[in-house]
Amino acid sequence: MKHLIIGNGPAGVIAAETLRKADAEAEVVLVGDEDAPPYSRMAIPYLLMGRIAEQGSYLRKEAGHFERLGIAMLRGRAERLDTAAHMVTLADGTKLSYDRLLIATGSHPVRPPVSGIDLPGVHTCWTLADARSIIELAKPGSRVLQMGAGFIGCIIMEALAERGVRLTVVEMGDRMVPRMMTPTAGAMIRRWVESRGVEVQVKAAVQALRQQGSELVAQLSNGAEVVADLVICAAGVRPNIGFLAGSGVVTADGVRVDATMQTNVAGVYAAGDVTEASGFHTSKPSLNAIQPNAADQARIAALNMAGGRAGSQGSLAINVLDTLGLISISLGVWAGEPASAGGEGVELVDDKGLRYLSLQFQGDILIGATAIGLTDHVGALRGLI
Repeated sequence: MKHLIIGNGPAGVIAAETLRKADAEAEVVLVGDEDAPPYSRMAIPYLLMGRIAEQGSYLRKEAGHFERLGIAMLRGRAERLDTAAHMVTLADGTKLSYDRLLIATGSHPVRPPVSGIDLPGVHTCWTLADARSIIELAKPGSRVLQMGAGFIGCIIMEALAERGVRLTVVEMGDRMVPRMMTPTAGAMIRRWVESRGVEVQVKAAVQALRQQGSELVAQLSNGAEVVADLVICAAGVRPNIGFLAGSGVVTADGVRVDATMQTNVAGVYAAGDVTEASGFHTSKPSLNAIQPNAADQARIAALNMAGGRAGSQGSLAINVLDTLGLISISLGVWAGEPASAGGEGVELVDDKGLRYLSLQFQGDILIGATAIGLTDHVGALRGLI
C-alpha cells in the first residue's frame, strides 16, 4: 500500500506519523514545496521577535526523524491530480502514483486587487522566506503599514511591535479581529493596542500603493495617506485547491469531506486548512483553519487510509490570541444564534479592568464563548461547548 501526502505542514506530518504507526509496512511519501524541513507557520512571529532561530520553527527537531520512521520526503508543488489513474503530477513534471492520497496542501495568503500590491516593499508573512525578508526591513524605528487586523494579523502585529517599528494597522471591518471577537471585545482590544503605541484605523481599506523614492505611500478609502518603509499584507488566506481542477474532487471554498475526512472520490482524503468540513454545531460545510482541527482531521484521515475506522464530530472554532500581552479567546459559535433559533447570550464587561466574557446559548446548552482577561477556564468552557 502506497500512501501519498501532498503538503508537509502540521496536518501532513501528523498524518504521515499516524500512518506509520498504523501500518509498519506501507510506503509513506510526504511532499512539500518549500526549501526547509516541515515547520509551523505559527512559530514565524517568534522568529521575527528573535526568540527562536529558524530551526526552532521545525515541527520535528530531531535530525533524521522522518528517515527513521521510513517516511520518504520529496520537494515539489502539486499541479494536477488524475484520480482515475491514481496519479499526482508535480510542477516539474514528476508523476507520483498512490493507492491512498491525502490532500493537506493548506492555504495561501490573499493579495487583494490593489494597485501596487506587487511592489518590492510589500510582503506577506506566511513562509520562512517571507520572515527572512521582513527581518531585513523591519528595523527599529522603521515605518510599517499592516493591512488586516484579523487573527493572523494580530499575531504578526505583536511580532512587529516587539521589533520596535512604528506600526499602523488598517482593518476593513468595524473592529479588530472581526471574525473571532464580538463588537465589544474587538473595541476593547483596539483600545489596548492603541495604548501600546500602535495606530489602528478600522472601516478603512488600502485602495492603492505607490512608490515614492524609497518610501511606499498607501491611499486609504477614508481619504488618508500613510507613508511606510514596509507594507505587510495580512488580508486573510484561501485554501490551495487550484491543482484539483478537473480531478473530480468536489470543492467549494475548500475540499469537501465527510466525517472520515474522505472526499467524494474513494481513496482520496483531505485534512487541515484546505478542508471544508462539517461544523460541530451546524453540520454545515465550513472552513475552520486552525491547528487543533488540522491535527484531529489528519489523525482521522490517516487511520481510515490505513483501513481503520475513525470519524470526526465536526470542526469547532478554538481561537486563543495574545495581542501585545492581552489574552483573548473565542470558542464554538461565539457570535451566537438568533433568538428565532433559540439563541440567547449574556455579557460581562469590565472596561477599566480589561475583562470581558460573552456566553452564547441555544436553549440551555452553551454553544459559544468569547473572553478577554478571563481566560483561566478555557478548557472547561470548551468542554461544556
